[in-house]
Amino acid sequence: MTLSLALGARRMAARHAIVRRLPAVETLGSVTVLASDKTGTLTEGRMLAERLWTPTGRATVTGSGYAPADRLERAGSTVSPGGAPDLVVFLEAAVLCNDAALQPPDGGDAVWHALGDPTEAALLAAAAGLGLDKSTIDHRLPRIQEVPFDRRRKRMTTIHRLPAGGSRVICKGAPEAVLRPEVLSTGAALRESAVALADEWAAEGYRVLAIASADLPEQDAPRERWESQLSLLGLIGILDPPREASRATLATCRAAGITPLLITGDHPLTATAIARRLGIVADTDQVTTGERLREGNGGPMTGSRVYARTSPEQKLDIIRAWHAAGHVVAMTGDGVNDGPALRQADIGVAMGRRGTEVARQAADLVLADDNLATVVSAVEEGRRIYANVRRYLLYALAGGTAEILVMLIGPFMGLALPLLPAQILWINLLTHGLPGVALGAEPVESGIMRRPARPPEQSVLGAGLWPRILAMGAVVTVGTLAVGVWAQQTGRPWQSLVFLVLGATQLGVALGSRSRPRSLANPFLLAAVAAALALQVAGILLPPLRSLLGTAPLAWPDLALGLASVCWGYLAMRVQSRYFRAAPVDRRGGRPSR
Repeated sequence: MTLSLALGARRMAARHAIVRRLPAVETLGSVTVLASDKTGTLTEGRMLAERLWTPTGRATVTGSGYAPADRLERAGSTVSPGGAPDLVVFLEAAVLCNDAALQPPDGGDAVWHALGDPTEAALLAAAAGLGLDKSTIDHRLPRIQEVPFDRRRKRMTTIHRLPAGGSRVICKGAPEAVLRPEVLSTGAALRESAVALADEWAAEGYRVLAIASADLPEQDAPRERWESQLSLLGLIGILDPPREASRATLATCRAAGITPLLITGDHPLTATAIARRLGIVADTDQVTTGERLREGNGGPMTGSRVYARTSPEQKLDIIRAWHAAGHVVAMTGDGVNDGPALRQADIGVAMGRRGTEVARQAADLVLADDNLATVVSAVEEGRRIYANVRRYLLYALAGGTAEILVMLIGPFMGLALPLLPAQILWINLLTHGLPGVALGAEPVESGIMRRPARPPEQSVLGAGLWPRILAMGAVVTVGTLAVGVWAQQTGRPWQSLVFLVLGATQLGVALGSRSRPRSLANPFLLAAVAAALALQVAGILLPPLRSLLGTAPLAWPDLALGLASVCWGYLAMRVQSRYFRAAPVDRRGGRPSR
């Protein structure tokens, strides 16, 4: 079983899923909830500031990625550098209250890259469309103080020295954090129209930022004056389009009985718009916010599918709530603050490219390609491994049961000592060695991702596996004892025939255990069974092995009869597999309903 897990981890690595803890390979197969963030996981992670609004009017930005914007348009006309003073002031503030940078193409790479927060890099790309250079502006208006962005304030504030004396305060953040009466001196009518526009853009899937500023006569202004009586400069609508494959990936999750969740710090309307596009929710009844969770009026925490404006602490609470409800939870994350939630989840999944070292160390699985579809591939591999472990247990325990029954029942049927100790050991070495390991490499069964996940409380020997073990053990026992009794009554070397039939029948069960009986997808199993069968026959034919095992030579007809028992084991296993596959599973008790 350890080798099965190791082989599965190797196959996952080939599919860009790096397993850091081996038991996670098996746990993946029982995931029932997949909690994911939005940016870079369900979306492309390439921010583009497409829409601008100032009290003077609206503008649109065209471009791709983080390259400087191709052009800015207002009322159908291109805005030239310096041609719209309100946009210049607005975007200059966005550049100053900014910690990101743009990296131009290097060598053969024709793509601009973001250094720092992708959202802030999108602001720099839009400003570059008006010829605004960050290094030049920072030199002219140097930053002297700042209050960094945090989840509680939902805004960032910076103070800059003005050339003629005094200072400029710039505040950038979520609309609900900036468009507040205690922050803005802007009139109520303008503030309300800005709030309505921000909600409209958010409902269309845009991440909206509001920017405000004020000039103070002194450079060392008291901190309480930094964010009071600011003037609203405008709004920016930033689009991060969903990945093309995300909708199909989440559809595969739902078909496999996995509930997808979206946990994000974005505006509820933005999160809802993205969730609807991806098919996570159909209405707003399954959307809640971090504020409602704090107040305790959001209903059961597991009643939602989208969680917006959440804090890192609330992510941890959400994971705990779903876990307490009896689910196996996989959680994706990339930041330092995601570490506790990744550790708490049954399967923590970190992003390999953009993820922090803290997230990767806390995770059980690292996605080398930052693609959510890789998680689905890993879940499929986990189900494959779990099915192969159960397949091996059925095969091995049925064989062990048959050996016990043969030794216990044989004397009552006239077979004084059905097998010698060396013969039992030889059979175990052959049947549980290479064939057992080869069963761990069986390919995935067709339709495995269209079945519901197994209940978390289900034992590896549950869902009717024990009855199957006993049934197959009885089949092997009956065939072995029938041949033994017949051989004894006809004067044949019955002990050697029992030895041959018991081993060959178990190898037939191994062949019948394949996930795809008509396929050659696992040639290692066929080779392992052939090698084990050859060694079993060698124990009858070769004098040194006959002396070691205490066997006697068999006539060719008897040898052929013993080898034919492979077919008996194979047919019995195939009939049983078809019967139990047809039996519906009762998820409450974990056993077939019939």
